[in-house]
Amino acid sequence: MNFLKTKIARRTLLGMATAAMLAPTAFASAAYAETKLVLSSWLPPRHPIVVNAIKPWARDVKKVTDGRVSVRVLAKPAGAPPAHYDMAADGVVDITYGLHSFTKDNRFERSRIGQFSFLGDDAVSGSKAFWDVYANDLDAQAEHKGTKLLGLFVHGPGVFHNNVRKLNTPADINGLKIRVPGGYIADLASDLGASPLFMPSGEVYETLSRGIIDGVTFTYEALTAFNLLDHVKYSMRVPGGIYNTTWFLVMNEGKWDEISAEDQAAIMAISGDAFAERVGKAWNAADDKAIERINKAGIEIYDASPEMVAAIKEKAAVYETTWAEAIAEDGFDGAAVLDKFRTSTGVGN
Repeated sequence: MNFLKTKIARRTLLGMATAAMLAPTAFASAAYAETKLVLSSWLPPRHPIVVNAIKPWARDVKKVTDGRVSVRVLAKPAGAPPAHYDMAADGVVDITYGLHSFTKDNRFERSRIGQFSFLGDDAVSGSKAFWDVYANDLDAQAEHKGTKLLGLFVHGPGVFHNNVRKLNTPADINGLKIRVPGGYIADLASDLGASPLFMPSGEVYETLSRGIIDGVTFTYEALTAFNLLDHVKYSMRVPGGIYNTTWFLVMNEGKWDEISAEDQAAIMAISGDAFAERVGKAWNAADDKAIERINKAGIEIYDASPEMVAAIKEKAAVYETTWAEAIAEDGFDGAAVLDKFRTSTGVGN
């Protein structure tokens, strides 16, 4: 009997010792067992980018990490659109997306490569080129301090919409009050004679419908996404776009560091270039559908005249040169990278 008690006691002690030795491993596994992330989304919930890019990506994060990491997309934004980058950097929420031009300072100076005129005619090639040159050639991560850079993208070619007159010559732009998303197009519109006004996308309907502004620089899909079809008469398209906007998808750096290396690799496999392609396809499809509705609404889509294109090229060249000189101070060859961008999208120079 004493022998049996001794044997049982030894087994108990052995079990306790084994559990103690495994405890750190078990704790580490538990730490990575489930990470719940919150993504603040400010575009309309039914916006094609939210429906066909942001939410599918969030669902795929859970799939590729076997449920260890999940992303909940908020039904309402946790703050104003321009605040979203700092919200991620400061840990107000875990993941955000937004426009670089919403940030008034120069922290994203090298991102301006994706905002220039004549960059590309579709969102897939544009977004993939932007990820390639900004993330790799221009060290985008260094400009996104406090966050982990998950994605970069652009929309389809930017269009100049207005409800006053057809813009046959540069002089026709004079005096038009035009909403801009900030950044390069704000400067270009001003140089062309317009009065640019910055405002988030969600404010455009009220200002345009009330006559506070005369037009807007937007994609085709934005006219339908923000219910502007009844308030626009003319849409001037420029080869490669008169402008574009650059977007980021970022995660709070501290939150990223809490995720295991294995799951980080799995998440990046569906982010970066893969996300650029996903969001680009969503934007292309949305533009195609929007153009059908624009035509039915009687809005005139027309090509910019050679005189207009020449005027835009002249103004644009000044901004491209100034930008290239600015980033050269940090050792970057802006002219070469811009050539690479345009070659990648098939636009050339």
